[in-house]
Amino acid sequence: ALHRDGHEFPVELAITPLRMGRIYSFSAFIRDITERRQAEQKVKDSAAALESTNAALKEATAAAEAANRAKSEFLANMSHEIRTPMTAILGYTQALAEDTELAHSPERRAQTIETIRRNGEHLLEVINDILDISKIEAGKMTVERIPCSACKILADVASLMIARAEAKGLALQVEPVGPLPQTIRSDPTRLRQILLNLVSNAIKFTTTGRVRVVVRFTGSTPACLQFDVIDTGIGMTRDQAAQLFRPFNQADSSMTRKYGGTGLGLSISKRLANMLGGDLILVDSQTGAGSHFRATIPTGPLDGVPMVQDPAAEMQTSVVKPARGPSHVLPLQGRILLAEDGEDNQRLISYILKRAGAEVTVVDNGFKAVHLALEARDQGRPYDAILMDMQMPELDGYEATALLRNCHYTGPIIALTAHAMEGDRVKCLTVGCNDYASKPIDAPKLIAMLSLHMPRGRAPAATTTN
Repeated sequence: ALHRDGHEFPVELAITPLRMGRIYSFSAFIRDITERRQAEQKVKDSAAALESTNAALKEATAAAEAANRAKSEFLANMSHEIRTPMTAILGYTQALAEDTELAHSPERRAQTIETIRRNGEHLLEVINDILDISKIEAGKMTVERIPCSACKILADVASLMIARAEAKGLALQVEPVGPLPQTIRSDPTRLRQILLNLVSNAIKFTTTGRVRVVVRFTGSTPACLQFDVIDTGIGMTRDQAAQLFRPFNQADSSMTRKYGGTGLGLSISKRLANMLGGDLILVDSQTGAGSHFRATIPTGPLDGVPMVQDPAAEMQTSVVKPARGPSHVLPLQGRILLAEDGEDNQRLISYILKRAGAEVTVVDNGFKAVHLALEARDQGRPYDAILMDMQMPELDGYEATALLRNCHYTGPIIALTAHAMEGDRVKCLTVGCNDYASKPIDAPKLIAMLSLHMPRGRAPAATTTN
């Protein structure tokens, strides 16, 4: 109907026939139903919104159920990955303590100790993976942009992985294609981690044949290094490949059971490659014919950077070789104050330091460490280094270090902590530590770190028993 002001509006028309004798007529009623139509539209809109909400709820429920399944599978996998090496560590440790035959069999004893060491390293890898993905998910992971040598990084990866490959009868080949920049600006630690993850995975899933690491410089914009890791292993189906790069997932649960692993390595590597400005992709994979992964990492500015014409030769010279010298020369010559409250760690670290030639004094809290350090300084016989555990009773390492620096103590202080997050390192350096070593202790790295901070040229000190 048309309103008198000109706008249209809905109406309901009711017509009723009437008969009066031979005369026929009808009655008509017209009713404005604007409000009814509006109410009907609201009902329709509400129904549509409800349907949309129900669909979204179903989708969210499905996603939550999938997340719960992934979480449950991850926790079950983590339990397996942690308990398996712990079983070996505890079991073989008990055997060393109780099996008298091991004491008379150097070969069996060596095998037992190697088993404990290998399982301990695997357990540490699991923990590191969990820490890395936690830092990435929390946005706490940072990367550097410093000059580094891609040739040296590749040489390090090859030297670390060659024994694992040879143990399975595999060839590990590093193949540079064309010249490479002498240095790039990137994070050497994270780039090495990406390549180690890729090569380690390739070796894990390959039983015969070889693993190739092909590296080339691309002149595209931006300039990049392209690392291709190609194996002749078990490969993947299309469905399995679709699961890659997702946290907490391997290609499928049967592979987790057969090959082990946290399912975090590829996800971590891809995130790190992205943080470095590049990417990590699966180029190709065929069931039974192997897989081909590619990491592309920007080089950063190359102005004035020469090109290495023979990268293979450069990698050979980059392989770290143990220093040769007289066997009686010990790397640590001086007095070290060890502040550590754990008795087992006291014994272990003292053993490492004394074996390296140092004289060691042990205290079990920060108050004693501060007292002895200042006393030795005031007597003109300062300690050459302090190893400071950062979590101790009464006075922790952070407070003890800050107190020493406030007392104008200038000697080297090395932080020891079981925390391995980037923020913990910064916190240690901020309170006045010169360097940082995380637990579990890597003996060669700890000795190398101390040798950098301790005075040189000192005559060997007599070893004392504490």
